[in-house]
Amino acid sequence: MEARGSAGTSAGIVVVGAGIVGICTAIRLAGQGASVTVVDRTGICEETSSGNAAAFAFSDVLPLAQKGMIRNLPKWLADPLGPLSIPPSYMPRLAPWLFRFWRAGRTAVYEPALAAQAGLMKLAEAEWMALMDASGTRNMLREDGSLELYENEAEFAAGLTGWAARKRFGIEFRHVEGADLSALQPGLSPQFVKGTFVPGWKTVSDPKLLGKALWAHAESLGVRFRQGEATGVEAGPGGARLTLRDSTSMDASKLVIAAGAWSHRLARQLGDRIPLETERGYNTTLPPGAFNVRRQLIFSGHGFVVTPLETGLRIGGAVELAGLDAPPNYARSKAMLEKTTRFLPGLRTEGGREWMGYRPSLPDSLPVIGRASRSGHVFYAFGHGHLGLTQAAATARLIADLASGKPAAIDLSPFSPLRF
Repeated sequence: MEARGSAGTSAGIVVVGAGIVGICTAIRLAGQGASVTVVDRTGICEETSSGNAAAFAFSDVLPLAQKGMIRNLPKWLADPLGPLSIPPSYMPRLAPWLFRFWRAGRTAVYEPALAAQAGLMKLAEAEWMALMDASGTRNMLREDGSLELYENEAEFAAGLTGWAARKRFGIEFRHVEGADLSALQPGLSPQFVKGTFVPGWKTVSDPKLLGKALWAHAESLGVRFRQGEATGVEAGPGGARLTLRDSTSMDASKLVIAAGAWSHRLARQLGDRIPLETERGYNTTLPPGAFNVRRQLIFSGHGFVVTPLETGLRIGGAVELAGLDAPPNYARSKAMLEKTTRFLPGLRTEGGREWMGYRPSLPDSLPVIGRASRSGHVFYAFGHGHLGLTQAAATARLIADLASGKPAAIDLSPFSPLRF
């Protein structure tokens, strides 16, 4: 490794980011016999991976640009607490990303992205089941399916094209109404006239508890943790050097950048400008017993979901494109909670905990999985948007394939850092 300044601590393979993608990647690399250190500024599964909606959304293959966001953009932006919010002061900075997002809805881009996402999801499901068996976490898996809900015939009809696309990739679902709808979720407001049940949709008992349990498995394989904020990265012919906020450095034989919404800042130092934006997601987790929700409920017209967890009932979602630095706007959490009291009459709302997380999103809804353009020793594993938990085990498999020189399990060209 050639780098400026004094020698850093030699750390084998270094993974930047202790969220679910970083944890899974460390496990996979350690399982191949590598010496692995994970670096994170806070701790294990303490940030965005701790508060997500807990879904293994293997059937969620549609790029966001084709899930009604462009069609509904004017209506949603008119409501500051609606499914999508963009502060006016942030719009000029966001404009290039929005233009790329709009272009991602074109058929020539959409169809390959859909196929790539479906392939990644198929791998993700297989890898997650194997990882849960190996780590003893299969008891944290819930296989209750999901129920997407519609308030009128027009909303239902608008989603049929998307369901047809899923059917092409073998995803099972059935549309329900009347007694069948009530049986899948008793106590639902009668304003919902139809639903779509997806039996293969899975959730976990609590995403933070899963991350902690997987970390225990990682430690049993020899993975180490170092707390520190990565601020600089250099690549050389023999590896990479990571600089931390405290001015210490680590020399790595290989470096994996899996730092979620902050990853593009490090990639830029290596010459790769990745158009990553931050979708700020909000939720409220109510205590157990707030309502008997039987499976994840998806209110697609309102941009949020309700998930029953071991630790309570989580109500969250929506999108706020406002970057990394703006303060949280918890009025968005409160708006979703207020809607849920109408959707689930009798919901007990006392004792809720509000939360905000940062989803790292790319305009074509595909993550970046691949080598840095200027180094064969630096790998990118970020940009999963709403699907970080879902795709973490597949991403780990693909990074491990790259790092060991094996052929990748699927075609990686759709996920290339160079595609932009």
